[in-house]
Amino acid sequence: MRHGKKVNHLGRTASHRSALLSNMASSLILSKRITTTVAKAKALRKYVEPLITKAKNDTMHSRRTVFSYLQNKESVKELFGTIASRTAERPGGYTRIIKMGDVRLGDNAEMCLIELVDFNDIYKKEGTAKKAKTRRSRAAKGKKADESVEAAEASEAPVAEEKAKKPAKKAKTEKKEAGNE
Repeated sequence: MRHGKKVNHLGRTASHRSALLSNMASSLILSKRITTTVAKAKALRKYVEPLITKAKNDTMHSRRTVFSYLQNKESVKELFGTIASRTAERPGGYTRIIKMGDVRLGDNAEMCLIELVDFNDIYKKEGTAKKAKTRRSRAAKGKKADESVEAAEASEAPVAEEKAKKPAKKAKTEKKEAGNE
């Protein structure tokens, strides 16, 4: 049983595991997408997402803290530069794991692709600005639009008056029915 054991040791010693995750995190930051096994990708996600969160606050202390994990100047510069600017609005979930469905020939390990979410251009839909929703059909701009708005307002006024009259009629009919009983 593995009760309370949250860390996947990946079959390595602690120093080997920390070096592996540090190198994988640097590769992910520099190339934005790497291919690895599912177990390593899940361990890497827990390792790199707090670093990206820390990179949002660009101070000397946070840079030194991140450098102690990554041990790579170029990846720290990239993390605090382009990655922090793109992920500034995102509250979390900076990585995506996509299972590839194939296995590694040597040991039959399930392979996957881990990538930074904000750097994938396939899933971003270009030019999908939200349009204002209206209840009325759209008319041509200019005079026709003004006329259609006035006509809609004129047609709404009698409907509102009829609705106001209906409850009065219902009250009268209810009084008559109560008197007949």
